[in-house]
Amino acid sequence: MLKEVLKYLTDESEQTKIYLDMTFGAGGHTEAILKSNPHSIVYASDRDPRAFKIATQMAEKYQGRLYPMNGKFSDLKKNLESLNVKINSIHGALIDCGVSSIQFDDGGRGFSISKDGPLDMRMSSDNEPNSITASDVVNKLNEEQLGRIIWKYGEEKMYKKIAHGIVYFRSAHGNIQTTKQLADLIATIVSERRTDSLSRPTHVATKTFQALRIFVNNELNELYNGITQIHKYLCPGGRLAVISFHSLEDRIVKSHFNEVNIESEVDEDSSKKSKTTLKFKMNNTKEDLGVYKSMIKKKWEPLNKKIILPSQEEIEINPRARSAKLRVATKI
Repeated sequence: MLKEVLKYLTDESEQTKIYLDMTFGAGGHTEAILKSNPHSIVYASDRDPRAFKIATQMAEKYQGRLYPMNGKFSDLKKNLESLNVKINSIHGALIDCGVSSIQFDDGGRGFSISKDGPLDMRMSSDNEPNSITASDVVNKLNEEQLGRIIWKYGEEKMYKKIAHGIVYFRSAHGNIQTTKQLADLIATIVSERRTDSLSRPTHVATKTFQALRIFVNNELNELYNGITQIHKYLCPGGRLAVISFHSLEDRIVKSHFNEVNIESEVDEDSSKKSKTTLKFKMNNTKEDLGVYKSMIKKKWEPLNKKIILPSQEEIEINPRARSAKLRVATKI
């Protein structure tokens, strides 16, 4: 959804604009932003060391305009401080959730169902060699724990059956070692035919793989923390665009963009003020309603009432975009 992102984040102004790309990947969004305005500056972050390497190489082409950062969303404050980026200084930010093409296309990373590889699924394996892998989850958790993860993070309706089948297979044949082995096993457990939004067949292991990936990389907590940190660094009127690919991500984005602070400055004594959360009891009077409204402070103003979906043309060119949902909001 490159065109839509550029439409909401960039303009034709010749003034210097500072942007933050939280998910650099292969650099498509970052380079498009840099090309849109010769005075633009992009701080590009990615937790994947391989993406960071690509960003470092691209930075040679855009010297003084592209600053690569390696880290998770929760590392944003530390990384920006190291580059002397101030709070309230960024004009536009982007998060493109999920797995990048460079991760999906490398079978050795363990993200793809169609390419055989080890059950890894870590986005930052080089930086965190001792972190848990998908293999640890599949082979060490009990049936109840495994089923809970597949249901919670994959929204897989057959989660109990899949978890039982995995544990049974382990007891009979030993650990599950590869992505193909796991995908083939789930295909024998779930016999139903599934299709995507384009009515094309999809693998029955897709939601289980999604669940394992999200759990291994702590993606939902990272997304929540990332949006919180971005709000601090955006200038008033700055925009955040988030592309999500499933309902779990979209719910977090939507809840942030519709979030309000019910806090107010309250006199505690004649010499000091402190920010205190107020407990307010409504008595259904006009006066009460006025006080309640004065307590509410919105953090974001969504720019669209409905989510923005990819065009049919884009889906045909890039089928992976079929599940994409774009939300954009302005910092208040």
